Amino acid sequence: MKRTTTRLADGRELIYYDSADDAPDRDVPDRRPLAPVAAMSEVRRDPLRDELVGYAAHRQSRTYLPPADQCPLCPSRGDRLGEIPAGDYEVAVFENRFPSFGGAAGRCEVVCFTSDHHASFAGLSGERVALVLDAWTDRTRDLAGHPGVQQVYCFENRGAEIGVTLAHPHGQIYGYPYITPVTARALRSVAAHKRATGGANLYDDLLAAERADGRRVVLETERWTAFVPRAARWPYEVHLYPRRRVPDLPALDDAERAGFPGVYLELLRRFDRLFGPDAPPTPYIAGWHQAPVGIGAEARGDFALRLELFTVRRSSDKLKYLAGSESGMGAFVSDVLPEAAADRLREVATR
Repeated sequence: MKRTTTRLADGRELIYYDSADDAPDRDVPDRRPLAPVAAMSEVRRDPLRDELVGYAAHRQSRTYLPPADQCPLCPSRGDRLGEIPAGDYEVAVFENRFPSFGGAAGRCEVVCFTSDHHASFAGLSGERVALVLDAWTDRTRDLAGHPGVQQVYCFENRGAEIGVTLAHPHGQIYGYPYITPVTARALRSVAAHKRATGGANLYDDLLAAERADGRRVVLETERWTAFVPRAARWPYEVHLYPRRRVPDLPALDDAERAGFPGVYLELLRRFDRLFGPDAPPTPYIAGWHQAPVGIGAEARGDFALRLELFTVRRSSDKLKYLAGSESGMGAFVSDVLPEAAADRLREVATR
């Protein structure tokens, strides 16, 4: 892999990732007249929920649903100048111009999976997915040492139903300045389970139980297991675990890394077939849950890396809205049984 680091006109970092060491030079100057980014992020604590809430008022002016010929994530060509100055690229990562967190309080980055505006992650080659995994791993390792970052989350939002404002295939990486509520609750549950069982690991026990039951396992290889969790919140939700417990992406070994592209592409392609050939592309959120940075060696060792993939679509023409119960009280009620979801995800396997 070749890694080329440069700067945009306003000082933000841009990194190109190429699969070949002899890839063309990507260090092209940014010709735009940009002023330095002024991120105005703030974090406040909700005393009743005991949770932190971020505020980023500057994001009100971020780019919103531009036409394809004005996409800021496409390569810069001729007079059309975007966020990526090079005329072509494989994978590119840059600091978000409109970050949710920034400066001394975390960091936000954009990951472009391909220069092809009309592509999708599911349509990438296995080699390109391996390169994306390398980029995620490299950024996780780097951001874990960034001042103020406590947790790194690599994720992709796909589809207007999710709230995506740029159609180009891309994801994001958040370096949170705090441990997120979902992870904080998980850490408490893992610690409680360890105390109650005399040392057993909750993630190991959950994975073993799903594999033994089998009804919700949708895909399994020598290194990876994908299943619909027994208490899934979303209509179609899959958790993908490496069979060996590791805390984060940098801890994956060569065999696990080599096995990931095929498994993940198969899952995404099944998601696109869930609702039949005439249905629009399935919207989804996919994100890597990784151990926080400064929680101590024992707690990090007890954490299990996993990718969670889910869609808000519950049928070809219906969405799962978070209305009164879910949004107001955090009490989920799902329309699709996890076992039925797993059955369907097995039915639409690649033949």
